[in-house]
Amino acid sequence: MAAALICSQTDLQPELGHTVLWRTGIERHVALRLEDARTMAVAARPDIVVIDRDLPRADELIAALREDPGTRRVSIAIVARGDLDPAELALLQAGANAILRMPPGPDWDERLVRLLDIPARRDARLPVELGVDTLGTGVGERVPAHAVNLSRSGILIETTAELRVGDDLELELQLDGDRVVAGGRVVRQAGPRLFGVRFAPLVPGAAERIERFVDATEA
Repeated sequence: MAAALICSQTDLQPELGHTVLWRTGIERHVALRLEDARTMAVAARPDIVVIDRDLPRADELIAALREDPGTRRVSIAIVARGDLDPAELALLQAGANAILRMPPGPDWDERLVRLLDIPARRDARLPVELGVDTLGTGVGERVPAHAVNLSRSGILIETTAELRVGDDLELELQLDGDRVVAGGRVVRQAGPRLFGVRFAPLVPGAAERIERFVDATEA
């Protein structure tokens, strides 16, 4: 059974009750405070944590979830009312996967299902070469990086490059001797030199090669 942890000081059921989060088969937990949310996240091991943007110290909660080995891979969605708030960028940089604007729209369920479907991930320290388009010209500098872990949907990289959430990258990886090239976008900053990158649609063969690598049993 999938599980969701909802962190808010207000009752979100009137709005979220019409989404996939309230379907039969989803186990729901609710936390009103940061301290309760951290404890419940470790105990319940949710597949997704939904955090109200207006929850006090929401950025601290996200950072704590990403630092804890037991919760660092959980999907984190921020629900927000009103117009874009500059503070939302800090939440993405702390490790949130997505911002969902309330009230729920027709695309919500599709996005939530993707967040609930956590792909298999393999810890692997691999050399990666990045093509960084910092000027939006399509032609960027090449910089070195290392993969920390890899899934069919994205990669966590470590690099000294000055990346920002929203940067588009070209990544070149060597997987068991095979060269794999993929496009991606920086979606979160997981640490001072750690960046989560979501793959763009992969070219034929690349997705299959990444899946074989992720699914392979390490010796």
